[in-house]
Amino acid sequence: MDKSKQPFRTSKRSFRRRLPPIGSGDQIDYRNMSLISRFLSEQGKILSRRANRLTLKQQRLITLAIKQARILSSLPFRNNEKQLERVESIPRTKKK
Repeated sequence: MDKSKQPFRTSKRSFRRRLPPIGSGDQIDYRNMSLISRFLSEQGKILSRRANRLTLKQQRLITLAIKQARILSSLPFRNNEKQLERVESIPRTKKK
């Protein structure tokens, strides 16, 4: 068939495959804080799978690792740095 006679066929575009953020050597564990912190927002929330570019299995393992780290107090449940700075900057006066 001649290519000029195929009116509805779209051109094939090449897509560049993104590299996964978790390498084959990285172990997903609650003790691996450098890996876990990459998948948390500034507020301390777990980022979505779409934002992380993870597979479903990897996202589940990351979520479990983050929750375990929070329970063991390795990781705070939320990031309160801004609130702490604001509280510390307010001078307190003594009541008589």
